[in-house]
Order: sequence, then C-alpha cells, then structure tokens
Amino acid sequence: MTFGATPPPSPQQHRSRARRFVPLGVAAWMVLEIWLLTMVAGATGGLTVFLLLVAGVIAGGAVIKRAGRRAWRNLTGTLQAGGAPAEPQESGSSGTGNTLPMIGGLLLILPGLLSDVLGLLCLFPPTGRLILRGADKLLTRPGSYAPGTFGDAYQQARMHRPDGKVVQGEVIRDDGPPAARRQDPPLTG
Repeated sequence: MTFGATPPPSPQQHRSRARRFVPLGVAAWMVLEIWLLTMVAGATGGLTVFLLLVAGVIAGGAVIKRAGRRAWRNLTGTLQAGGAPAEPQESGSSGTGNTLPMIGGLLLILPGLLSDVLGLLCLFPPTGRLILRGADKLLTRPGSYAPGTFGDAYQQARMHRPDGKVVQGEVIRDDGPPAARRQDPPLTG
C-alpha cells in the first residue's frame, strides 16, 4: 500500500506551453495596468483616473448594447423573412460583424488603460480587420495548438460542407442490434 504516491503524468496530462504561461501573462497584465493607473494618477490626479474609468465603463456598455441590438435586429429580420440564421458575415458598420465590437466593449468596461486602448483598436475598422486576420492566422496555423485546446475547437467550428452550408446535428451510431427486452414471469402468490 502506498500513501501519497501519485502516478506519473500521462502524455495527455502534459500542459501545453500556452496553458503554463497564461496565468503569468494575466498577472503581468494586471501589474502593468495598475502601474499605468498610478502613473496617470500621479501626473493628473485621482479624479482624472476615476473619470477615465467611469467613461470606459459607460462607453463599453453603449458599444455592447449597440452591437447586441444590431445582432438581434439581424436575427429577427432573417427569421421573419423565413430563412434560417446563416453563419455570421463579416459585414456591418465596422466591417467586422458583431464579434469585435462586443470584445471591444468588454475591454472598455475592464478597468485599465491598456484594455481601453485595445478595446478602441477593436472598434476601428482598419485595426479590427488586422486583429481578425492575425487571430485567424494564429488559430489556423498548423501545429499552433495541441489537440483539445481552443485552436482545435476553432478549427472544428470552421468546418462546413463544400457548398458552404453549415450542417448542425448530432451523430447517432448504431453499433449493434438492440438488446432484447427483458420479460419477467407474472407474479403468483
């Protein structure tokens, strides 16, 4: 009998490099955000920083509300026309659909100056297209993801039929004949 012994890690349990460094990156991001806020507060005053943060929350909420309304309007218009909801198109006022405005609004709501800058970059059409193109290249590059990660899910979500139609459903396998139903004899007593 062994106490406290753990089995050696299997190859499937091996953490990818990205999963290992994401917590470190998030911590570094938070430290940088706090440092920038204190530097701006030291130069301009605490009220200015507070007003910047409140303005970011208000602007981010307005952006998310507008993108949500546009998505809802597109969905109801498609359904009223009798069609099925199609896959998202890269159209809209910003040329990026509703994905980047939503992400930009969320980044604006997060407290911090770097997140506000990234949120604003998501909202402008030229930089938004660059961000989408870079993310697409990063997630579709061969060998850029390990099986079972976000990149793998992204690749599977992009799969569609050759005619361009997305087929949603579930696979039901019939491996063998169904088991015979059990018949109990009647109870006599």
